Amino acid sequence: MRRLVAETRLGVDDLLAPLFVREGIDRPAPIASLPGQVQHTVASLVAEARRLAALGVPGIALFGVPAAKDPVGSGAWDPDGIVQMALAELRAAIGDDMVLIADLCLDEYTEHGHCGVLDASGSVDNDATVALYRRVAIAQARAGADVVAPSGMMDGQVASIRAALDGVGCGEVAVLAYAAKYASALYGPFRDAVGVEIASGGDRRGYQQDPANRREARIEVALDVAEGADIVMVKPALAYLDVLADTAAAVDVPVAAYHVSGEYAMVKAAAERGWIDGDAVMVEHLTSIKRAGARMILTYAAGEVAQAVNG
Repeated sequence: MRRLVAETRLGVDDLLAPLFVREGIDRPAPIASLPGQVQHTVASLVAEARRLAALGVPGIALFGVPAAKDPVGSGAWDPDGIVQMALAELRAAIGDDMVLIADLCLDEYTEHGHCGVLDASGSVDNDATVALYRRVAIAQARAGADVVAPSGMMDGQVASIRAALDGVGCGEVAVLAYAAKYASALYGPFRDAVGVEIASGGDRRGYQQDPANRREARIEVALDVAEGADIVMVKPALAYLDVLADTAAAVDVPVAAYHVSGEYAMVKAAAERGWIDGDAVMVEHLTSIKRAGARMILTYAAGEVAQAVNG
């Protein structure tokens, strides 16, 4: 009876799996702060993508860990960069069986750990960064990405990326905009996973949203939709369900939510101590995100939830 009258249904089709691929390793490297997750080699990444596709997971979001970094993050658009190489291998191996989403940012590739290039004062230069995002988008699209996902929260990034893709004949590549991305304390395990440390103990409050603000998210989302975003993202998810519900009610494009590394890791840590039923709590959390209005959820639990559904 409860299933019959349920208002919200969480399924495998709702889930996207974030995956990490690291340059210069010969076997997958476990991520201590993200139990069950690894930094993949290209070969193990392809194997994991095939496994997830067989379980019905419709897409993956790819994050790169380069062997070397520089002040401008040039590895992000290098045709031989780790993400571009991985995208090409994935496309050759799995064809159109999964949607390939490429994170479009510079923080994994810069020495200072910021999402863009810095000016003489040490602040992120918005316009110079957006110019580089155009190069990254083109490189990712040419390597095989179906979707590019700008996550840096730079002003004007969506319009610039859309124009760049259209200008080189990649108009079919979609833009998933991190439209409401907050300067959250929940990103720690992710930064471990990609080897990012923000220089001089800095933070990203200059370009990510204030956790105290709700109305601001509506403005940011509306701007990205007006600039041509095909999908908009709210990140994190659980601590911002009000923002997610607002966004879903306000826009006509699909809405995604990122069940971020800290949200996932807290469930795993409590479950390891026997304090909660981790599997049940994970599904409850993901169901709440779907109930709030997400059409798709990026979650590190995608594989295990899909495995449970498929028996």
